[in-house]
Amino acid sequence: MIRPLRIAVADDERDMRDYFQTILPRLGHVVSAAARDGLELIDACRAETPDLIITDVKMPGLDGIEAARRIYERTPVPIILVSAHHDADVLERAGREHILAFLVKPIKQADVEPAIVVAVSRFEQFQALRKETADLRQALEDRKLIEKAKGLLMRRTGLGETDAFRRLQRLASDRNRKLVDIAQMILTADEAFQADA
Repeated sequence: MIRPLRIAVADDERDMRDYFQTILPRLGHVVSAAARDGLELIDACRAETPDLIITDVKMPGLDGIEAARRIYERTPVPIILVSAHHDADVLERAGREHILAFLVKPIKQADVEPAIVVAVSRFEQFQALRKETADLRQALEDRKLIEKAKGLLMRRTGLGETDAFRRLQRLASDRNRKLVDIAQMILTADEAFQADA
């Protein structure tokens, strides 16, 4: 069972909005917004960020896929797409736009809960991977700075690679700073001296 979610729904058909407002509370969730079109959905999600979005594809004005894209750009959130149509174009567009589950009308309550579980689980996995990737990217950038500072110390002091690295570590320890912060300070100081030369 999944934790209770605040879910925004969007469908131009009133009976579908009513349907979601009936079944989602039965599943333990709260309907935070019931929009009639994509623009209304975007506005509702700006006012109060939901934990999940369930949106129809075909709506007047802005369709559900485009609304989902715009919402996701601003605040990543799991999205379930609903449609009476599942043609190749809709599926292709959905695949490009962070859609994590797809329900085909007519929707049965028995289909909604598994779609919610899958969408939320996939979203959490993607967020964890995104964070891991960002952390690895940052670690690589930090390592480049440290290597650059170590090289600078080696040139300026005549120290070998191991001793230059130990000096960086000692400076970081003595000042209770991260190694990358010390490396950045050394590189910044060197730039200042270069500017005066």
